Amino acid sequence: MTADAQKTMNETMTKVTKSFEEMTAFGQDNMDAMVKSSEIAAKAAEGFTSELSSFSKKSFEESVAAAKDMAAAKNVTELFEKQSAFFTASMDGFMKQAAKFNEMSVSASKDVFEPITARATAATDLVKGISA
Repeated sequence: MTADAQKTMNETMTKVTKSFEEMTAFGQDNMDAMVKSSEIAAKAAEGFTSELSSFSKKSFEESVAAAKDMAAAKNVTELFEKQSAFFTASMDGFMKQAAKFNEMSVSASKDVFEPITARATAATDLVKGISA
């Protein structure tokens, strides 16, 4: 009887130890996913900053060039034409840049949440395995 009790105790302890190791590994995988997600988010933020800086610099240079061009207008009609052309080009550039930022945002969101989504799926699978 003592041998059976010890055998049962050893099996139980082995299961508890294994479960603890699995939970520790699961927690570590979750932490790794969060770190990876944060790294992806930081890289995406760098991309946004770089893109915004480039767009701002380009817009400023185009504005200065347009101001010089408008200053060289020979009459009011020519000034309005140049101003209208600049406004149209500026709005077109802004809309293209907005679309680019939108695409970057969607892509970054997908990439940032991918590791977390994988861990959520793993958690769901773990719960299903435990309850089965």
